[in-house]
Amino acid sequence: MRHALISAIAILLYVTCSSLIALRLFRRDGSGLPGRIPTLVLGFAGLVLHTWLTYDAIFSQPGLNLAFFNALVLAAWTVVALLLVSNLTKPVENLGILILPVAALTLFLETRYPSQGFMHEATGWPIKIHVLLSMLAYSLLTLASVQAILLAVQDHHLHSRQPAGFLRALPPLQTMESLLFEMIGAGFVLLTLALASGFAFLEDMFAQHLVHKTVLSTLGWLVFGTLLLGRLRYGWRGRTAIIWTLSGFITLVLAYFGSKAVLELILRR
Repeated sequence: MRHALISAIAILLYVTCSSLIALRLFRRDGSGLPGRIPTLVLGFAGLVLHTWLTYDAIFSQPGLNLAFFNALVLAAWTVVALLLVSNLTKPVENLGILILPVAALTLFLETRYPSQGFMHEATGWPIKIHVLLSMLAYSLLTLASVQAILLAVQDHHLHSRQPAGFLRALPPLQTMESLLFEMIGAGFVLLTLALASGFAFLEDMFAQHLVHKTVLSTLGWLVFGTLLLGRLRYGWRGRTAIIWTLSGFITLVLAYFGSKAVLELILRR
């Protein structure tokens, strides 16, 4: 009961914060709305409750309960934490319009559909580091994908010559692209480390039911690596960068959460 109540409050805080960011972004006149700092305080308050919920769902018992919906909650927590902390030094606040409602949805699903999927308490620290690297890589590349969506909207407005309030509220296009590739670069390094550490523990991917995850994760790594190489050598930008970013992100989503959904929710393994 306490878990459900705290989850409901966190969801309310996230949705309210996201709504205020959206109103400040799309309204020409932001008068009457809370300022940027009070809005972000709501997000941080939601993150504090999200932290407790993540601990309660995953770490409160021996071992790690990384069942499907719990893994979603952990991934969402990492993404929100990176977003809010990054926002202290970079103009990434507007990513919260999409990220915070999705985080709220993961909290609702975890509360509504509790599940068991324990990693034994005797599991060694190298595997736990692999899980942490994977989550951080996935989270950074999630932020990059949301940045790519906003960049696509901004690019559309510029090409259609519609200087809406939404467009004026965003940083310049060049700044948005620089932020995008900073996120992708950092995420790619973490993804490389996560894959390297994962291959170290890979014995029989067929017996371990890791074929789908291994192949798609490697494909996602190749997509992001090709994008960074194309940026470095050929100056890829704009719609090309957006398409490659979203393609790589979708591949990684299918790799991790797709495989977990099939194994846990369909095959019940």
